[in-house]
Formats: sequence, structure tokens, C-alpha cells
Amino acid sequence: MCRLFGFRSVIQSQVHQSLVDADNALGVQSERHPHGWGVAYYAAGAPHIVKSVQTALSDNLFQKVSGVVSSETVLAHVRLATHGEKTILNTHPFQFGNWVFAHNGNIKDFEKHRDELKSHILPKFKRYILGETDSEILFYVLMSHISSRIDITRPACEIGLLKAAVSEALDKVMEITGPYSKVEAGNTETYYTFIITNGTTMLAHQGGQKLYYSTYKNRCVERDTCPSFAPECEAPTKTGYINHLIFSSEPLSGENVWLEMQPGEMIGVDWQMKL
Repeated sequence: MCRLFGFRSVIQSQVHQSLVDADNALGVQSERHPHGWGVAYYAAGAPHIVKSVQTALSDNLFQKVSGVVSSETVLAHVRLATHGEKTILNTHPFQFGNWVFAHNGNIKDFEKHRDELKSHILPKFKRYILGETDSEILFYVLMSHISSRIDITRPACEIGLLKAAVSEALDKVMEITGPYSKVEAGNTETYYTFIITNGTTMLAHQGGQKLYYSTYKNRCVERDTCPSFAPECEAPTKTGYINHLIFSSEPLSGENVWLEMQPGEMIGVDWQMKL
């Protein structure tokens, strides 16, 4: 299966530690997930995506991108292919407008379900399907439902509506494919673990493949210099608002306190960083 990393913060931050330097950084995880990588980051309100079919750990471009990226929102992915060749078009994250999506999962018997799944994608999205993966199809089914509830061109997105749209889309998908496995049972089973963001709102779903999240640290090394330091940086939030949210398929080394998401659980933040 693939590996995911998502980052959302009130301030622009570098993610080199999480992608490259940490003992269990995403680049290290790519040794077991060698079929390409992608990093999406937001600058001036727009997503910028860099992808490669190389293994991240040995790719100089991954090292370079990870070293220069400083953003309030980052979504990264390393791929272990289950459907589709090792090509740029099949490499995550996938994008439509400001919306970016990465999937750690699989649809069992995808070829049998492909046409029916595509029938639930709106024509305005269907023309942008360029690759061969189940993940890209899932993304555009999600976008079809999201766009029916939300103006997808607006930065501010009410996360309750986003959650409802994602839930509705997943229900429809599972009517077709059957339920996802609640435990990790091999690469051929169905899983719907993913992260989706428009740069301000970010939402993750645990769909059978493990996903961890962190909203605070044991101790922030920048507590005395960061202008945005708050009690929520070093403890669970009491107000509902947080300064950062990180998702990772595997806990990363460092001071972040990691909590494991449960199957079916969705966690995210809105544009005001309310958890």
C-alpha cells in the first residue's frame, strides 16, 4: 500500500524534517513504496504539484523539493502501485482546481467496477480523468458529490458540508464495490484511506489502512520565538482551535504526539483551523 503525509498550519512551515530528515520520514518509507512520489504545496493560494515516477529516497528532485517547500498546507504521497502503470499520470496527488487528493488504498476487482463508478462522475469532471488508477476515479466521484454541496471555487469551505459530501460519496462507492476492509489484509483488498484539501480546509478518512494524526507536541522547540505559539501547541485543544494538524501513515520521530485514527473516522480542520 502507499503512504500519506498531510500538513496544515497557521503559519508557513518547512516540512523537510517530515519528508526527509526524520528517522521514519516519508522518503524513508518510500523504500517499501518505490513506485513514484508527489508533493503538493500551496503558494499564494494555489496548489503547486511536483511528481516523479522515481523512488523518493533516491530521487534528487524529492530532496530538492522537500528542502525548499515552505507552506501552510502540504500533501505528499509515495506510491506502491496496485492499479495502473508506473507513470506520472498515475502518480498522486491528483488535482482539480484548488482541490488536491491522495489515496492509500485499493478497490478490489476495480476493472469490474470501473464503468459503474465512472457513471457517478459528473461530465464536467469526467473529461479530466487522464490515468488508469482506481484512486483517480475515487477522487472524481468525491469531487462530484462535493461540488453538489459546496462552491468548489471558494477558499472558505464549511467542513460539515465537506464531511457530509464525502460520506455520501463513500456510501455510493461502497454500494458498488462493497465495504472496505477494517483491517490491513493484503494489497488486493479494498481500502479507502485518503486525504483531501483545497489548501485551507483539510479532511482525512481512515478507510482500513492506518492513519495517524497530531495536533500538538510534547514541547515545541520554537515556543519562545514563534509568534503563533499557544497552549494548543503543547496540549490537546480546549477551544476546538489548533495551530497545526499533521497526518501520517506512520508516526514520525520527533516531539509530535501521535494518535491513531479508527476505521470510518474522519478528522479535519476548516479554514479557521477549527478541529
